[in-house]
Amino acid sequence: MSFSHLPPALSEALVAKGYEKLTPVQTHVSEPAAHGRDLLVSAQTGSGKTVAFGMAIADQLLEDGNLPQAGAPMALVIAPTRELALQVAKELSWLYAKAGARIATCVGGMDASRERRSLSHGAHIVVGTPGRLKDHGERGALDLSAIKVAVLDEADEMLDMGFREDLETLLDATPRERRTLMFSATMPRQIVALAKKYQNDALRISTVGEDRGHGDIAYQAIAVSPSDIEHAVINLLRFHEAETALLFCATRDNVRHLHASLVERGFAAVALSGEHSQQERNHALQAMRDRRARVCVATDVAARGIDLPTLSLVVHVELPRDAETLQHRSGRTGRAGKKGTAVLIVPFPRRKRVEMMLRGARIDFAWMPVPTPEDIRTKDRERMLEAMLAEVEIDDEDRALAAELMAKKSPEDIAAALVHAHRASMPQPEELLAASPNPNLSPDKQHHRPGFDDTVWFVMNVGRRQNADPRWLLPLICRRGGITKNEVGAIRIQANETGFQIPRPIAARFAAAVIKSAGQDGEDDSGIRIQPVDGPQKPAAPARATLQPAAPRDDRPPAPRRQGPPPGRHKPTHAHRKGPGGFAGKGAPRRPQS
Repeated sequence: MSFSHLPPALSEALVAKGYEKLTPVQTHVSEPAAHGRDLLVSAQTGSGKTVAFGMAIADQLLEDGNLPQAGAPMALVIAPTRELALQVAKELSWLYAKAGARIATCVGGMDASRERRSLSHGAHIVVGTPGRLKDHGERGALDLSAIKVAVLDEADEMLDMGFREDLETLLDATPRERRTLMFSATMPRQIVALAKKYQNDALRISTVGEDRGHGDIAYQAIAVSPSDIEHAVINLLRFHEAETALLFCATRDNVRHLHASLVERGFAAVALSGEHSQQERNHALQAMRDRRARVCVATDVAARGIDLPTLSLVVHVELPRDAETLQHRSGRTGRAGKKGTAVLIVPFPRRKRVEMMLRGARIDFAWMPVPTPEDIRTKDRERMLEAMLAEVEIDDEDRALAAELMAKKSPEDIAAALVHAHRASMPQPEELLAASPNPNLSPDKQHHRPGFDDTVWFVMNVGRRQNADPRWLLPLICRRGGITKNEVGAIRIQANETGFQIPRPIAARFAAAVIKSAGQDGEDDSGIRIQPVDGPQKPAAPARATLQPAAPRDDRPPAPRRQGPPPGRHKPTHAHRKGPGGFAGKGAPRRPQS
C-alpha cells in the first residue's frame, strides 16, 4: 500500500515498516487543512502520535522531497523523559531514513560532551528533554535561530513535572514565525494557556474517542478491604500471568515496600522511583525487555515515557489522583493495536469516588471480583495444559532422557512430577476477605444466621461521620479481638459510633483480646476504642446496610452507652500512618482525633 498524500521518502518508509493504514491522529495531521498550521492535538499515549508529528513537520523540513545539508537544526522536539525522547528519536530515524535526516538527541543521563560534538556537526532535528536542551542552549552548543517547527510531546506531563519555565525559555529562543505543535493526552488549563501564548490560530484536533490506544484497553475495578490491597495485587498477577505488568504506587516508599513483598513471594520484579539513579533505571527497563523481570513497580513520574511492547497489564495499586493521571498510567498498555487490561484496586470506602471519576472521564469499566485461589488454580491448569499440548521441537537428547525416565517411572508419575514442579515455581495465591451480603437488602430480608441467637453487643467510637464502613470495620474487629469474620454478627453503623454482635460463648475472650490490643487509654493506634454495651436501650437500625443479618425483633440489643468523649470531638481526618498492607492511609480507616 502507498500513501500518495505524503512525501515519497516518508511513504516508502511507512510501507517498509509494514504500515497498512494510518491511525486517526496520523490521518488528521496529514490532511490538507493541517498543512502549515499550528496544531493543538489531544491524543492518547500509544496512538501513533510520534509518527503523526513526524509526518506533520515534513513541510518545514523537506525541499522538493529532500533535506538540505545539515547545519543549525530546523526542528525541535521536546519530550518529558529520557526514555520518551530516545524513543521519539528512534521513530523519527526510520521515518526520515530515506531522506537522509541527521537527528541529534540531548537528554539527561547521557554524555553531554558527546551531545555537543554531535550538535557541532549539524543536525536537521534535535530531540531532547527540557533541562538538557536548556543547558546546551545556555552554553552556546544549541543554536535555535533556524528552528522552523517546534513540537511539545506529552506537554501536560512536562507541565506536571515543573518544566514550564524551561519550555518557555526554549520557545522564546526560537524564531517567532516558527510553527508550533503541541501533543497532549489531556488539555488542562495550563496547556490551553501555554498554547494561547505560543501558538497562532492553532488547529484543534482531538482523537481521544477514536484512538485505538485507548479503545484497546479493558478497564476493570475490584473492591477490596484496605488490609487486602497487597493480597489483591498478588492474586491479580497470578490470575493474569501477563508477559509484562506495570504496578503504580503513589510514593517511592510504597514502591519500595511492594517491590520487596513481591520479590519475597517469588515474583521477578523491578522497581522505578525517584530514588533510583539513571543507571538503575536502565538496568530495570532492560531486565523487563530481556524478560528477566515481568513485573515493574513504579511511581507516576518514574514510569513516564516507558515503552514496553509486551506490556499487557496495568494495575493501579493506589488510586490515581484524577482521570488524567489514570489515562496516562493506563496508556502504557493497549499500544500499537494490542489489547491491554487496566485494573483499579479500590478500597471499599472509595468506590463511589472511583465510579464518579471513571464516568466523568467517559471510560467504560466493569466491577470484577478479586481472583480467588480457586480461580487462579483453574487458570494455572488451563495454561499448563495449553503449554504441554503445544507443538515443540524435540531433539534426540530430549528423547533419550525421556526414555530413561519412562524406564524408571510410569508416565503418570512423570506427568505428576512435572505438574508439581510447575506449581512449586509459582508464587502462592492469597486468601482475601469474603464479600459481604448485598448492601441493598434491608435487615428483615436477609436470612437469620444460626449461632447468633444469644449475643453480646459491643460498640466502637467511629460512625458514618468518620467514614465507617463494614468492609474495613470487619477486619479491624477480627484483628483486635482475635476472631474470624464468621464469629461477627450484625454490624450497625450510626452517626458517631458502630455497634456489632459477638456470640456470648466467646464474648469474654473477645473482650480480653480487645483490651490487650489497646493502649492505656483504651484506644488502638488508629484511635478506635471498642467496649461492651450494657445499657437497657437498643441501637436504632441504621439507614445504611448491615454486614450481617439483624437480630430478631423480640431480641433487639440494648443501645450503646457512651463512655468515651462526646461525638463532637471525633472529626474525620486522614491517617498519616501506613495503612494495612504497607500503603498509606487513603484507603485505610480515618482516625478520630483524641
